[in-house]
Amino acid sequence: MVGISFEKIPGDVGQTSSRQLGPNDGWIQREEAIMGTAISVELWSDDRCSGEAAIDAVMDEMHRIDHAMSPHKPESELSRINRDAALRPVPISQEMFDLLARAAYFSELSDGAFDITFAAVGRLFDYRLHIRPTSTQLVKACSAIGYRYVLLDAQARTVQFSRPDVCIDLGGFAKGHAVDKAAAILRQRSIAHANISAGGDSRVIGDRRGRPWMIGVRDPRSASGVVAVLPLEDTSLSTSGDYERYFLEGGTRFHHVIDPATGNSPNKVRSVTILAEDGLTTEAFSKIVFVVGVEKGLQLIESQQGIDAVVIDATGALHYSSGLLGPGS
Repeated sequence: MVGISFEKIPGDVGQTSSRQLGPNDGWIQREEAIMGTAISVELWSDDRCSGEAAIDAVMDEMHRIDHAMSPHKPESELSRINRDAALRPVPISQEMFDLLARAAYFSELSDGAFDITFAAVGRLFDYRLHIRPTSTQLVKACSAIGYRYVLLDAQARTVQFSRPDVCIDLGGFAKGHAVDKAAAILRQRSIAHANISAGGDSRVIGDRRGRPWMIGVRDPRSASGVVAVLPLEDTSLSTSGDYERYFLEGGTRFHHVIDPATGNSPNKVRSVTILAEDGLTTEAFSKIVFVVGVEKGLQLIESQQGIDAVVIDATGALHYSSGLLGPGS
């Protein structure tokens, strides 16, 4: 990172869109709908064929991860886990085992504020149809939330749920993982300048050929407004906001971030943006800070090395970690 600008700016800074590039322009950009979101890749390549092949490889990897980790595909590895793990230990891939182990680490670190078993409640919501669980359903589902119900056996490489009704959802965690894998693919193909985006998760490789990538933090209450501009190089970024999937009922905003302790949508902040070296870390901390709120969240961020945060609280006020401004700012 090379500095930061905090101000309200109109327009969609850092949001990519499809555009036609000239034959001598080394920038190549493509966007596809995968994993329930827009996957965008923009990169520089001196050789257009090599650049297009690199994007093909990224999109193929995104599809592979989607097929393995989607809770909506009955044949996915994640669906198989949710179907069978309460009955018996389920053999899983090393990739899935590593993800579940990393999720458990973040759960322990946050005292359960990050918990992939939130899905017991999360699956009862339909944000498009404005459907939410009844109080009776909520109480029952909350009893199945608890990361310690997910038992991993490293030697056998299996996962088992220690009680019925437990289910897991990797949600944005899988997108952070996908962005990390995509960045590794581009590095292997000697791509030195790129921006990969999967919904609220992004990774920039290098700079934008002589200047930083300018990534905007959206105003949570204005689709066309930006409240901060982050000049970034070689950084992962994740944003969780209460505006992504939500509905209003009686003045209450029900959104897709769930507090594992209550099963309800946290209302202490409007959005959290995390910057770190990898997408799994940024995605996990964006959920953690959203759940615990500004004060506890920033205290946790300040205790970690190489992690920064931009938080917009429930009143619309902007907060940020000390590492963003730098000396003399």
